[in-house]
Formats: sequence, C-alpha cells, structure tokens
Amino acid sequence: MPDFTTLCIEADAAHPRVARLLLNRPERYNAINEAMPGEIAAAVAWAEAQPQVHVIVVQGAGKGFCGGYDLAEFGEGTIDHPCQQEGKPWDPMPDYAYMKRNTEQFMALWRCSKPTIAQVHGAAVAGGSDIALCCDLLVMADDARIGYMPTRVWGCPTTAMWTYRLGPLRAKQLMFTGDTITGRQAVDWGLANDTVPAEALNAAVLKLALRIASVPSSHLAMHKLVVNQVMLNMGLEQAQMLATVFDGITRHNPEGLWFRRQAQAEGFKSAVNWRDSGRPIPEGDEARALIAELEARLKAQGG
Repeated sequence: MPDFTTLCIEADAAHPRVARLLLNRPERYNAINEAMPGEIAAAVAWAEAQPQVHVIVVQGAGKGFCGGYDLAEFGEGTIDHPCQQEGKPWDPMPDYAYMKRNTEQFMALWRCSKPTIAQVHGAAVAGGSDIALCCDLLVMADDARIGYMPTRVWGCPTTAMWTYRLGPLRAKQLMFTGDTITGRQAVDWGLANDTVPAEALNAAVLKLALRIASVPSSHLAMHKLVVNQVMLNMGLEQAQMLATVFDGITRHNPEGLWFRRQAQAEGFKSAVNWRDSGRPIPEGDEARALIAELEARLKAQGG
C-alpha cells in the first residue's frame, strides 16, 4: 500500500468487500493541500487492485468531510504556483494543467469500476464538495452541509458536477448564491441518496455499502459504465474543461486578486467572512483600488 500523508485506506476488517478511504487532516478540517488529489487517485487505484473490494466508502476524519482547498496555504500564503501566479502575468495554460490534474485525480472516484459512496458529516464544501460529488452516491447527516461558496468569488467548481447531479435550475441557484444546503435539503433536491441523524450515519452507509457489495463486481462495473456514459454523452468532459479554465480566471481577475490580497493582509477568515456575508464583493475599479491599498499595506508590513 502507498505511504499516504493526507488520507488512509483499508478494507473494513469485518466486511472485506468494503474499502474505507478516510481523508485524514482533521486539524485542517481535511482541507485539500498539494498532495491530497494525487493521494486520492492512488488510494482508488489501490482499491481497484484488490479483487475482494466491491465498494469504496469515502469519509472524513474529525469534525467534517472536507472544508475545501486549504486557504492558509493557497489563499493567505505567498507561494507562487500555477494556480495563483503572482510573480508574472497570468498564463492560463499552466493554471489549467494544474487544476485539470486535480480534477482528473478527484474523478478517479467517478471513473473507477467500483461504486463509491461519499459519507458526509459536518461539511463538504468548496473543493470538498467536488470530492463528494465525484463519488457515485452521497449519504449525509441531517445537519451536514454541502455547497460551493467560492462561486461568490475566487472559484468555479472544476468538476462541473452540480448540473449533472441537480439539474440546471437548482445548480444555477447554488452557483449564483454560493449557498450551502443541509443533508435534509440535499435529499429533497435529489442531490443526496439519503440523510440520517449524525449518530446513525455510519450504520446507514454500511448498510448501503453491504447491499451493493453483495452484487458481483463485474455487474457493478457494467452498470456504472452505462450511467457514466450517459453523463459523458451529455458533455461532462467539455463542461469540466470550460469550468477549469473559468476557475483560473476567477482567481486572477480583479475580484479574485482582491480576495487573495484581503486574505494575505487580514487573514483568510476575514476574506471568507466578507465573501459569505452577503456584503457586496468589490469588483472592477473598486477591486483594483482595494488591491493597491492592500498591496501597500503588505509592503509596509514586509509581506
């Protein structure tokens, strides 16, 4: 088994047909760092290679499923990398290549021959919702939350799964607002398969996983391929390409650059609180003026 730093995976000791993939950065709400997307893909590959495994359950350690990309690293930090170029004019193609790689690694959950179930407690938000929605099935705690708040500024969901899972009407509502919904609402909207009280979540997911695991693996693989092919025929790959390009633009246009400068100058919690509060987000010339002000402050601080 590969040596992972952000997650672990193993067959359930009592039920070897069920593999459990645990996102394991609880001190950071299982936030996505540089290593996690590749480790998800490697963990799925490990499970694919185990003949006894019929289904993969994806869950998060600690208080929640996954809080999205680690903004202390990608937002508040000063690193210069393809998905946030600061030392040179933005080049969209390295950005696209970097984020498309992450998307493809999350999509290992969708492409693999074995059914995948996202078991969501706490929150699966921003990039964490990408991971959850790349799974075939979604079971949530009643009070868990799912959504993509960065659609308000500094993000576009690169997996483009919201429309395929919700339909255009509901997807537009969540993309336009950046709101989150609870497990109960996710079931009402047809996004989640089931919702149960948090204390019953493990049992509910295991019951579903065991029901699936009793089916021959070849049959599961064929049924999954048929459904996935319908989504591909509807243009999933093309939608992901467009969303990934747009994601880069949202991080490098005036509004996106303002968000990062706010995070760098005042801390990522300040930027996130502004983004999610409903307070108008600076745009255009207003954003450019605030960027100049924040950059001057950072320079004075030696940042």
